[in-house]
Amino acid sequence: MCVLQSVLFQDPCGAELPGIGLWIGWITRVQMALLNRQLGLSLTHLSGTVIQRHLSITGACQAIQKLTRVRVVDNSSLGNTPYHRPPKCIHVYNKTGVGKVGDKILLAIKGEKKKALIVGHKMPGPTMTPRFDSNNVVLIDDNGNPLGTRIKTPIPYSLRQREGEFSKILAIAHNFV
Repeated sequence: MCVLQSVLFQDPCGAELPGIGLWIGWITRVQMALLNRQLGLSLTHLSGTVIQRHLSITGACQAIQKLTRVRVVDNSSLGNTPYHRPPKCIHVYNKTGVGKVGDKILLAIKGEKKKALIVGHKMPGPTMTPRFDSNNVVLIDDNGNPLGTRIKTPIPYSLRQREGEFSKILAIAHNFV
């Protein structure tokens, strides 16, 4: 792992040394000796506190972006037959490059490129919007018509507010959350 623990150095008498707050991950005895030589103080009392570690320092992924694996939730033949690679997003059709519920994306699925509509993602959204266990999409053609005839999972109620764009997708959906 990388840099995880913030440590404030102290001299052997216990007084804090100002301005020497460093980010320290795993420190070996050799690294401690090098720091001891550079700073001119004893670092042996840090060996017990530096062993603390955490798993990750990066933030959560911002919804759906390039190379994100997705799950096709309609009953189209292309989305439901098994294949050795999961469908992946290869482009997001908006300015930010980050797809949220209601955005269109381009998928690589079974060696083909298909457009899809995001109907649910893992990332927590605004207050009172559902958070899903997987990144759900519905396959659509170039005109925006769904390729399947039924959607198997609940879709967010927020898509109903944009009814003009997604009226055909809302018509084949049975459950809303």
